[in-house]
Amino acid sequence: MKQCPTPALFNMKKLLPYIIAISCLTCVSAAAQRQHPTLPIGSAAPGFKLLGIDGKYYTLASFKQAKVLVIIFMCNHCPTSQAYEQRIIQLTTDYKDKGVAVIGINPNNPASLRLDELGYSDVGDSYADMKVRAKNAHFNFPYLYDGETEIASNKYGPVSTPHAFIFDAERKLRYQGRIDDMENPHKTPHSLDTRNAIDALLNNQPVPVETTKVFGCSIKWAEKKDWIDKAKINWAKEPVNIYNADADSIAALLKNSSDKLRLINIGYTLNSTNAAQFPQFITIHHLYRDRGFEFMSISLDNATEKDKLLAFLQKNNASGPNYLFSGEDKKKLITTVDPKWNGTTPYAILVEPGGKIVYAKAGVIDAEAMKQIIFNDALIGRVYN
Repeated sequence: MKQCPTPALFNMKKLLPYIIAISCLTCVSAAAQRQHPTLPIGSAAPGFKLLGIDGKYYTLASFKQAKVLVIIFMCNHCPTSQAYEQRIIQLTTDYKDKGVAVIGINPNNPASLRLDELGYSDVGDSYADMKVRAKNAHFNFPYLYDGETEIASNKYGPVSTPHAFIFDAERKLRYQGRIDDMENPHKTPHSLDTRNAIDALLNNQPVPVETTKVFGCSIKWAEKKDWIDKAKINWAKEPVNIYNADADSIAALLKNSSDKLRLINIGYTLNSTNAAQFPQFITIHHLYRDRGFEFMSISLDNATEKDKLLAFLQKNNASGPNYLFSGEDKKKLITTVDPKWNGTTPYAILVEPGGKIVYAKAGVIDAEAMKQIIFNDALIGRVYN
């Protein structure tokens, strides 16, 4: 059995812009554009009947009084979409009394969203998640769900989130593209494309620029739902190891000399309680491992159970560091880990670099609450705050 290694240092925070560029700010393939073509300028607005987060159904007729209709395809998980939330709210406020209606449509099929993509959000893209985001962000516009069937989204053909479509009083498409040219909300954009288009239409003028390129996260079309099967194949290829660790080695892990937020689960891994919740830790592991986060397991099982333990860890794709307590004094271990811990297992503990404990709980965790704590930690958080 391998000995406990010194945790590696790897500054994911410095690489964050590149991770986002690769995993989220995607260029849509030609095949995807052909399969879901974008509505051409001059086209009539396709009809829809979509459920809003307020429990009401909305159609084009719901906005018949509007001189200008702005439809923005957006979502919860995408950091670019998140970066534009407050600007969409402000856009709605600024033009509300000028006869402009703004609506948001979530086109994403939640089952097509990969876990690593969810690592940039505190919620997913389901209808229930939309309610949470809208409440927390104080959305002042109708937010409609199209992720189940994507019928409306297929008619409009958004390329990424966010993607704006602006229609005149006759509901002819006069602009489609980005909201503005600056993703970072803390910087001033040079071209206010949506506002320019709205102002032109309100003044019965031609839209100066009818089409702009969009940037953001790719649409999670329903045909992407096979990602989980492909992901499991890749995860199964990742090596799973167990290292010996005595109380002093574990104390070093708790000091956390890395630059990552470290979640440690301690317990009898093969025990039914711990085994039942272990997959939730692995889900969290896959959610945030590319964002300066790591998950470790420390097993208190008997050394004679090593083969069973390894098989369990492999089955669960536990590719993070796994340790088997090799000491004999578990009381010393308890005191070493956390003097406040009464010894009840399993025990989850979240440690920031430098050893600051930001969360500790004995027994079964609340996975959703855990994700909130991790995502709200300063080391993770939103890309743009």
